[in-house]
Amino acid sequence: MKQLLAVNSRFEEFYLKKADFVIKAPGRVNLIGEHTDYNDGFVLPCAIEYATLIAVSARDDNRVSVIALDYEGETDAFSLNDPIEFLEDKMWANYVRGVVSELIKRDYSLQGCNIAITGNVPQGAGLSSSAALEVGIAYTFNQLCKLNISKEDLALISQAAENNFVGCACGIMDQLISASGKEGKALGIDCRSLELTEVNIPSGMTILMINSNVKRGLVDSEYNLRRQQCESAAQFFGVSHLRDVSVQEFEAKKQGLSPLVLKRAEHVIYENQRTLDAMTAFNKSDISSISCLMAESHHSMKCLFEITTSQIDYLVSLIHQEIGDKGGVRMTGGGFGGCIIALVPDDMVDNVISLVEKNYQQQTGLKESIYISRPVKGVSVVNGE
Repeated sequence: MKQLLAVNSRFEEFYLKKADFVIKAPGRVNLIGEHTDYNDGFVLPCAIEYATLIAVSARDDNRVSVIALDYEGETDAFSLNDPIEFLEDKMWANYVRGVVSELIKRDYSLQGCNIAITGNVPQGAGLSSSAALEVGIAYTFNQLCKLNISKEDLALISQAAENNFVGCACGIMDQLISASGKEGKALGIDCRSLELTEVNIPSGMTILMINSNVKRGLVDSEYNLRRQQCESAAQFFGVSHLRDVSVQEFEAKKQGLSPLVLKRAEHVIYENQRTLDAMTAFNKSDISSISCLMAESHHSMKCLFEITTSQIDYLVSLIHQEIGDKGGVRMTGGGFGGCIIALVPDDMVDNVISLVEKNYQQQTGLKESIYISRPVKGVSVVNGE
């Protein structure tokens, strides 16, 4: 595990002592269920092999010292005794500061530490590099200070850091799957109860993620706007979240919504049902149904929620033409760039990769990045692996 050796080596080089332990927090890819999480709905993600690694050692004071190895060795430091402030010039540091701030709010007893962070979750790709960092930091202090925080609460603390400190009104999915992922399984998440349902990945299928490398200009402003539009729709229906609006009720009353809010609500309400249907289809290895549901999800994100880009749409169309109903493909993540996910038969993976490499850059002027992963377990201590 080269990354583990590297983070330990760089930690010792910078702090002149060995790390006490290393935390590994995975990114995630969402199979289906987009922008449903903050509507108290259903999602179907899995944790992926690409992860954030955090090396740590205890200090004998209340200072937290951090080095970001992937940001040319940028550093940050703050005291647990002083108010924790937002930094305008080091966005990565705000994820660390935000988690610590939330732990302090909850009256956890923390101690100072030295931290080194690295990772290979692609940033800005919709694979949740930020959630992996948040969950990793929360688990770091959980282990260091013996806080006995549950995986669910680790996720809630990490989400609160992003909502309250960083300022992005994300739902719970990214943090919960990074904390609670299961080896070899996707997890159906009820974002209201946080109930987890293990879902099988059909045998003979590969999870392929392709980063469009469209820089996500979003993200926060458009994401928060979509959330406000969903809240407006929920208010119209007299419920707290769109989760509580059935397809039948939506169809009966939708004409009372403004055209734009109607489109946003239609995506979420039907996407919730698609996600529940997909959980059944995955467990039955019903590939043709999975194919149809993923195609419908992408069309909805494109035409109703309006979060895709021309490059993303091109990738999805290119792969769909190749695999047909033998697999599924759609945009994944918050939108406005980032990644697509394709569920591809093992014997078609090479053809799909070749097709993308031959056509995508020629068509868009951008070079794709391709990732393959199996589902992996959630955050853990990795020393000795």
